[in-house]
Amino acid sequence: MIQGFFLPASIGGRYCVLHRPAMASGRGVVVIPPFAEEANKSRSNLAAVARALAAEGAHVLFVDLFGTGDSAGDFGDADWSAWTDDVRLAAAHLRALGCARITLLGLRTGCLLAAAALGAGVEADDLVLLAPQSSGRQVLTQFLRLGAASELGADAAARIDTRARRAELAAGRSIEIAGYTLSPALADGLEAASLELPQAFRGPLAWLEVSSAADAALSPAARIAIEKLQAHGLAVDAQCVPGPAFWQTQEIEFVAGLPQTCVRAWVGLAEKAGA
Repeated sequence: MIQGFFLPASIGGRYCVLHRPAMASGRGVVVIPPFAEEANKSRSNLAAVARALAAEGAHVLFVDLFGTGDSAGDFGDADWSAWTDDVRLAAAHLRALGCARITLLGLRTGCLLAAAALGAGVEADDLVLLAPQSSGRQVLTQFLRLGAASELGADAAARIDTRARRAELAAGRSIEIAGYTLSPALADGLEAASLELPQAFRGPLAWLEVSSAADAALSPAARIAIEKLQAHGLAVDAQCVPGPAFWQTQEIEFVAGLPQTCVRAWVGLAEKAGA
């Protein structure tokens, strides 16, 4: 059963979609979307993942972060701290529904937000990191470059310079990029974000990449990041799913193998934890 509702929050409500399982396993999954337009591009794939996880017994909760989707607020009023609180709110709701184990499933920038939530004390037992981005600073730079590039128009050969936009933010002024108003507070939070996990988190995690290459395999950057996590004693299940980068394609693309890959990874997390 799928249920839409608003969770009360400090400012307005957060629109949520809950996928309820026919037979509950006692496990819950908070789905954390990526940034800006990538969230819109990803909805159909994440919904398919949610249906597959619910079929395996998970309560799966989507939450529209403050200022996004149908939740209260405007994007221009959002900041990283408010979004971290939204993850906390979603996890607490799943606990209240009887979920004893909580998984944070992030896509792209959602992985950075999952790490930030853990660092802020949100209790979760394991992670699914889907096509994770490891540096918020890099995400911000790419977003600023998108805005600068649109201003260049046909002058594709011109050098894309983000300094003017960074100066606007540093002066405390919001800027608009691709229809999204970016506040200095959100930019600061995003720039400081990283995939560093707090020492207190000892749960297993799944690292899933998506690649359209014929010989789809983990990227060198992913291998380095995974080795770093393993060096800190974390159990990491890493896989690569064949398919397009659906969060940035012009048309909505569907990755057929993604839902069941996520299910297998999620089931494996509990097995690693002995739950």
